[in-house]
Amino acid sequence: MRTGDSIPPGSESQNELEAGLYVTATPIGHARDITLRALDVLRSCDVIAAEDTRVTSKLLALHRVSKPLLSYNDHNAALARPRLLARLRDGARIALVSDAGTPLISDPGYKLVREATAEGIPVFAIPGACAALAALSVAGLPTDRFLFAGFPPARAGERRTFLAELKTLRATIVFYESAQRLTDSLVDMAESFGPRPAVIARELTKFHEEVRRGTLSELVDAFSQPPKGEITIVVGPPLKAEPDYVQADRLLDSALAFMPVRAAADLVAEALRMPRRETYERALARRANAV
Repeated sequence: MRTGDSIPPGSESQNELEAGLYVTATPIGHARDITLRALDVLRSCDVIAAEDTRVTSKLLALHRVSKPLLSYNDHNAALARPRLLARLRDGARIALVSDAGTPLISDPGYKLVREATAEGIPVFAIPGACAALAALSVAGLPTDRFLFAGFPPARAGERRTFLAELKTLRATIVFYESAQRLTDSLVDMAESFGPRPAVIARELTKFHEEVRRGTLSELVDAFSQPPKGEITIVVGPPLKAEPDYVQADRLLDSALAFMPVRAAADLVAEALRMPRRETYERALARRANAV
């Protein structure tokens, strides 16, 4: 199957599935969130490389899929990766899955994909559920520019340094965090980022799904005790500071004493990082009032 082909759901057979590695997304909670194409791949592949075979076997049983399972995770990757690559070289069709969501998003697989592509082995994306994008889609925060920052460091000092590096980034930031460390991370985020709007998305698509909104400091209070479940944190971009009009007018008056309006406005706008049009209009008003 090639990108762009139109194939009816369920028509992908073992004979039609090309050799290669299939990076396959699985549900983050609700079992029915798996895609029809993902089911086609899982049913048609030769073997499934799973982060945890016990977790994946339950999903396969729900969808009546029976395929050999191999373990591929951070603990055994150094040994398992060469074996998977050898099978791919021989023309195998391997589906790579994580415990939940899209592989490689804070899950194993990056080195396998990198080495497969380096050898010219086809790698196919089978998209689907992703907790980071699911949380972003319901957060109500800007989505035109965002960064997935993964898990903050577990050690407090390293975490604060990590957050400080993100402080000036003008984008919405998405984090994963364990329930046990959520409160500590929120405290550090509130201290580093200030009163930004944020969202805690917990147990997305599951029975106890919760989406809590507020400022970072408000969320610190709301989660003073660690909750249960999978956690995604979405933090809004830095709040736009209100221009210092008093200082702008003072600088404009000084500049207008010996400079044309346009030059004075450009100078002050650059110094205070104010919009040039707005600064020019204020300069015109100050010059008119002074006459």
